[in-house]
Amino acid sequence: MKGHQVTIKDIARALNISKSTVSRALTGHANVNEETRKKVLEMAISTDYQKNIIATNLIKGRSKTIGIIVPDFSSSFFPSIIVEVQQIAKQKDYLLLIMQSNESYETEVANAKLLLGHQVDGLLVSISQETLNFDHFKIFDRKNIPIVFFNRVCDEMMVPKVLVDDYEGAFSATEHLIKIGKKRIAHLAGPRSLSISKKRLNGYMDALKQDNYGVDEDLIIECDLSPDKVKIYINHLLKIKNPPDAIFCINDPSAIQAIQIIESMGLKIPEDIAVVGFSNDFASELIGLTTVAQPVKDIGCTAAQLLFDQIESDKKKAIIKQLKTNLIIRSSTVKSLNCNRVK
Repeated sequence: MKGHQVTIKDIARALNISKSTVSRALTGHANVNEETRKKVLEMAISTDYQKNIIATNLIKGRSKTIGIIVPDFSSSFFPSIIVEVQQIAKQKDYLLLIMQSNESYETEVANAKLLLGHQVDGLLVSISQETLNFDHFKIFDRKNIPIVFFNRVCDEMMVPKVLVDDYEGAFSATEHLIKIGKKRIAHLAGPRSLSISKKRLNGYMDALKQDNYGVDEDLIIECDLSPDKVKIYINHLLKIKNPPDAIFCINDPSAIQAIQIIESMGLKIPEDIAVVGFSNDFASELIGLTTVAQPVKDIGCTAAQLLFDQIESDKKKAIIKQLKTNLIIRSSTVKSLNCNRVK
C-alpha cells in the first residue's frame, strides 16, 4: 500500500474487516477486540497511515483551522504577530494557515479564495496597500465565517478590528523632532488607500500646526512603500533647494533605508538630518533608529482572541480595540545616547 495516501478502506481491505472496525480501533473505541486493534495499529504504523484530521473535523461541523493574510514579510512586524496568533491557535487545538499578499490586491483575493476553499473557521486580515474593494472578504461575512482585521483595516465592514493609535504615535514622533530643534520636518507617507497612512499624516500635520510650524507640501511625499520608490523619494528630498533637517517615515523599513542613503551622501545623523520610523522593527535597535513602537504581542493576542471569541460563541460583535504606542528615542535623533548604528 505504500506509494499513495493510505486510507481506512485500504487497511480494512488488507485485514478483511469492516471500515467501521478500523475506525473504532484507530480512535481507541472500547468495543474492539484487542487482537484486532493490535493488527490495525501495526498496519497503520507500517503503512504510514495519517488520519485525515480536516475531514474528521468537518464531520463535526468545524475545520479546526483559521487563516491569516498579511501584506508582507519585509520586516519583523507581521511575522511577530503571526507567532502570537499561532501560540493561541495551538492552545485552542487549531491549525493556522498563513498567506502573504505581497502588497497585491489580486494575490490577496486569491489568498482569500484559497482559505474559503479550505473551509477555515475564521480569518485574520491586514489588507494590502492596493486593496480598495472588499468583496472577497464580505463573502466570509455572508457565510457567517468570523473575520477580524488588524493594523490595516477595512472601515466599511462592521467586524472586529485591532488598531494602534497611529495618529497619536505620529504626533509624538513629530513633536519630538520639534523639541530637539528641527525646523524643516519631512514626512515620507504611505499610500492614502491605507487608513494608517491617513492617520499618521494627520498626526504629523497637527503636531506642526500646534507648534506654529507651517505645513510645507513639498516636504510630504506619498509612496507605495516599495524599496525602489523609497530610495527615489529620499534622494529627491535631500536634493531639493531647501532640504529637510528631519524625516518622519511611515515605517521602519523606509526609515532604515533613509538612514543608509543619508549616510552614503556624507551627511551626519542626527546633526544634519534626524530620522524617525514607526513600528520598532528588530533591526531598529541595531541601527539606532528612533521609532514609534507598536505593541506587537498585544496586537496578535488581541486579534486572535477576538476571532476565537466569535468562533466559540457564534456571535458577531463589531468590537474595535485601539492599543497605545510608545516613542523610543535613539541616536538617529539624539546623538548623546551614543547608540552606534550598523553601517
